Amino acid sequence: MKVEAIGVGLSRRSMFEAADLGVRLVGANARSVWRTFLPVYALVVLAAAALMPSGATWPYLCLLCLKPWLDRSLLFVLARAAFREETRFSDLALAWREVWWRDLAATLTLRRLSPWRSYVQPAQQLEGQHGSERRRRVRQILQNHRGAALGMQSAFAWVESAIAIGLAVLPAWFGAGDDRGDWIAMLYVGDGPWITAIQFLCYAVAVGFVEPFFVGAGFAMYLNRRVELEAWDIEQEFRVAFAA
Repeated sequence: MKVEAIGVGLSRRSMFEAADLGVRLVGANARSVWRTFLPVYALVVLAAAALMPSGATWPYLCLLCLKPWLDRSLLFVLARAAFREETRFSDLALAWREVWWRDLAATLTLRRLSPWRSYVQPAQQLEGQHGSERRRRVRQILQNHRGAALGMQSAFAWVESAIAIGLAVLPAWFGAGDDRGDWIAMLYVGDGPWITAIQFLCYAVAVGFVEPFFVGAGFAMYLNRRVELEAWDIEQEFRVAFAA
């Protein structure tokens, strides 16, 4: 990795300051993120929605299990954004074998259960190690930062839940006062395919909005850890100074 080419200002930060930087990285590269991620996400949501006839829980389980796979596409975009490179869906499609199929089994099983998924994912996806070498690297990245990584992941989970619930109850606030309780009661205890569809749509919108920021926060925390381990901030400053 060429440190001098990184377009993100590197300096030692607290992990939560780094997470905030990751959120800003997504905002600054929103065009690349959304135009690349949304086609992939739309296909996943349609596939999950197709499971509704099998039961109300299946669409949620499908989307939940596929989150780490979706995150691989987002990390591909953000890694390029860190080097000031725009990304189109065609760029992702050209790298489909590496992004979508590499480590597929682990992505959908063990990594789905990880309590610090987006923080260690860059080491797993971008550094190119395998086997015991990769496991050692992940342990090194995690050292003394498990709490921060778990806290960040938990915070985004709460944000995602809050947005999903807020979207679901939002129509109630446009109705008469007596209708609000009826709408909320129908939404949470009612039955029927259209109720299931509304609930799943609200959840899918929340995931689609929050997930890029979640991946961005983890990626920036990973970069911050690399600064701690390898003094990237000093190297970057020296290279800029000598280039001048």
